[in-house]
Amino acid sequence: MRVLVTRPYLDAHRVAAKLADLGIEGIAAPLMDIVYTDGPALDLAQVQAVLFTSANGVRAFARRSVNRSKPVLCVGAATAQQAAAEGFTKVKSANGDVATLAALVLSTLKPNGGELLHPAAGRVAGDLKSSVEQAGFTYRREILYSAVKVQVLPDTAVQALQSRTVQGVLFYSPRTATAFSKLIHDGELEPTITGLTAYCLSGAVAKMVSNLGWASIKIAPQPNQDALLALL
Repeated sequence: MRVLVTRPYLDAHRVAAKLADLGIEGIAAPLMDIVYTDGPALDLAQVQAVLFTSANGVRAFARRSVNRSKPVLCVGAATAQQAAAEGFTKVKSANGDVATLAALVLSTLKPNGGELLHPAAGRVAGDLKSSVEQAGFTYRREILYSAVKVQVLPDTAVQALQSRTVQGVLFYSPRTATAFSKLIHDGELEPTITGLTAYCLSGAVAKMVSNLGWASIKIAPQPNQDALLALL
């Protein structure tokens, strides 16, 4: 079995390695380029914990701070693994989405304990800010990178689709799914989708590719990578 992995470059190759353990070939087909923002070291004086909603957020933080002493709460296992790889030792995973991350914050931290720092891109999924502020927490988002849509579908993806040598496509975010749908239409590649399965992290992701002629669309029962890969 072969599937396209539409995550940014580094994450796509990490997913491909996990797929290889399952006997599945993952073909990296990044639809977003990650551009990191340079700047001074982050001010962590008032921060009680760092909230990571992506592995890219972890990498962006690591570029701007050598401090690894703060507790970190991560949206899922893959993000937590990246945090551990960057040297953080106090790492917890919500094993879900922004809603489960907010619930983890409320159950483990105190509103008067200090700021919650959220290293992120300019555009974020979900509303973590409102969820924690309504509980009395002080939330601070630092924009440390941007995810820029690619202008054309990667050659590896086009070749795999046209040769009909893949059986599915993995989608992790509504924005990536939207980008894929547009590039398929722009490249007049709709016929190549027939017979393929879209594997989606959530219903919101599935909605963004529902206009293509998939053989089927499968949605992970929980919004995390383990549940998504289990669909395979």
